[in-house]
Amino acid sequence: MALLPLALLFLTSSVLVGVQVAQPKYRFGWWIAVAGAFLAWVGVWLWQFGLPLTLEAQIWGMAGLLAEPLILVVDRMNWPYALALTTVGLAILLTDVVREDLPMPFSWAGALVLIGLGLLAVMADTPLVLLLVWAAVDLTDLMVQLLTIDDPNGVRRVILGFAARLAGIWMVIWAGVLSLGRGVPLDLSAPLPEVQVYLVLAAGLRLGVLPLHLGFSAESALRRGFGTALRLVVATSSLAVVSRLTGSGEELSYTPLLLVLVAMAGIYGGWNWLRASDALNGRPFWLIGWAALAVAAALRNNPVGATSWAAALTLAGATLSLSFPGRNRFQQVITALGLWGLSGLPFSPTASGWEGAAVALWARGISGAMLVLAQALLLLGFMRKMLWPSPDARERLTAQSDGLQRIYRSGIALPVIVLALLGWVGWQGALHVGVWWLGLTVAVLFAVLFWLMPHWRWLNPIRAHSIQSGSQVMLLDAFYRLLGQGYSLVGRLIRSFTTLLEGEGGMLWVLLFFIWFLSLFSARLP
Repeated sequence: MALLPLALLFLTSSVLVGVQVAQPKYRFGWWIAVAGAFLAWVGVWLWQFGLPLTLEAQIWGMAGLLAEPLILVVDRMNWPYALALTTVGLAILLTDVVREDLPMPFSWAGALVLIGLGLLAVMADTPLVLLLVWAAVDLTDLMVQLLTIDDPNGVRRVILGFAARLAGIWMVIWAGVLSLGRGVPLDLSAPLPEVQVYLVLAAGLRLGVLPLHLGFSAESALRRGFGTALRLVVATSSLAVVSRLTGSGEELSYTPLLLVLVAMAGIYGGWNWLRASDALNGRPFWLIGWAALAVAAALRNNPVGATSWAAALTLAGATLSLSFPGRNRFQQVITALGLWGLSGLPFSPTASGWEGAAVALWARGISGAMLVLAQALLLLGFMRKMLWPSPDARERLTAQSDGLQRIYRSGIALPVIVLALLGWVGWQGALHVGVWWLGLTVAVLFAVLFWLMPHWRWLNPIRAHSIQSGSQVMLLDAFYRLLGQGYSLVGRLIRSFTTLLEGEGGMLWVLLFFIWFLSLFSARLP
């Protein structure tokens, strides 16, 4: 039963590719894709009747860090991740009916494969499965972006983002090495306290939170559809690890410093998200802002709260990325439902987000105040991006038939409806009152900022804003440029040295270095 949604996603993707290759003019590819995604979504709901579910496969001949068997686990902690991912996959297909380039069987097949890989990542209970899935998703992201970006600056940013996520993979490997050095194999469900910092850094590097950086380019053709699946799978698969970081309940010595750094990332993400021209240009900042709240919850020994923020990021982010903004009644209802789901108020799906050890102490500190402000900025940006009319949105939608418009609206509404349901059923964070006064504080701050928007120009979005221009004002951007220049300098030195040795005088230089080394050793002999 645990493998049913995975099998449906990968099988549907294979059928779509096979049919497209055999019959390029086949007209029912969308129906096949929707049927497979819907059945996978239903299969994840059916997991509720058998939780927890465990699947184990032993790999023969492996030792050391990878000696543990491959284990997939579904419980009430990672089930919201799985539900969010399959909901995103179904919503992408439902909203694609209004796309001008319909049909897109290869794009649909790729999105379904990405959702399947995301499910494997959130179900992974051993490092090997997690690392393999991360590597597959990162390589897919790298290849697609390099094929769709022509600007050298955009290519450089994509490569730096890939390097950051690769460093996150190495952080998990190093955590496994340290854990084995203590005589205990790395357990993602209950890692040793001394290796948790490396898992925090691994997730932070992949999410752009620790250290603060942008790994995505706005100039990519990855926008809606496949691009939405790719971005949200990267974020969700990383946050699934964050939710497991602090199951011991111990207060770690580095927690205060990390909370301050995470809060700074949250402010940066929330502010730039509010100022972004639209949801797609601001999507990297949306990911950074909510990921900061999730990481902060995990650092406060609140894995349930981290899961709630992650589900909010994925589901509300899908609605933002897939919808065409407007001020009609439907869009207003969806916006109100999404704001409630993201609010942290009692019985909302994010009510558990502010819970944690000694919450009354840290909430009075600078990090708590910054995180509250970050959430208010994210909420304000969500409302603006959903209701700020797009010039061509109305024409594009009215050109479609009533039936296609209903399908599109069902795809927009589905993620926020599922987000609202998570506040009531299905997992450990349902029916939580939470820290009600913090949720109320965020709501009041949101209302104050909303009232100030017509009066303060700097609270309004910049229409010409792009990720590149926003990243230029980031304080750490100069640091990353310096690293890039240092890398280029080392590369030029190595190439020059290689050319020197391979030239006509290469053998003379080798002999000269050999004599020099002999002179050094001979000087040390008695």
